[in-house]
Amino acid sequence: MGRMSEQSPPADAPPEYAERVLDVAERIPPGRVMTYGDVAEWLEEGGPRQVGRVMALYGRPIPWWRVVRADGVLLPGHELEALARYRSEGTPLKEASRAAEGHLPRIDMRRARWDGGDHAEGHT
Repeated sequence: MGRMSEQSPPADAPPEYAERVLDVAERIPPGRVMTYGDVAEWLEEGGPRQVGRVMALYGRPIPWWRVVRADGVLLPGHELEALARYRSEGTPLKEASRAAEGHLPRIDMRRARWDGGDHAEGHT
C-alpha cells in the first residue's frame, strides 16, 4: 500500500472518500507535505493505509508527491521524480549523510510538514 500504481486509475469516478482525500492533497501548498496519517486525521476518517490506497489508485493527476510517509523517506519507485519536484518547489530536505553514500535525501518533516492551516477553510 502507499505505492503509486503503474496502472491507469479505474475508469469510474473515485468514491466519495477518495474525492475527499484528493481534495486535501490538492490543498497542500508547494514546498510543504502531509503524511498519509495527517490526511486521514484532517478528514477524521480512515487511516494511513486507506489514504495510501487512494493515492495509489487515483493520485496521479494531483500533486501526489506532497502526501508522504511519516519518516520522510521518498516514495519507493518514484524517488527521482519526487526528488525533482521537491527541489523545484523548495521542499526542505535532509541530505543523506556521507555514511549513507548513494542514498537519497529524506524530507525534513519538522520543516516541511503542513498542518492544513491557511488554505483549509472551515476545518476546526
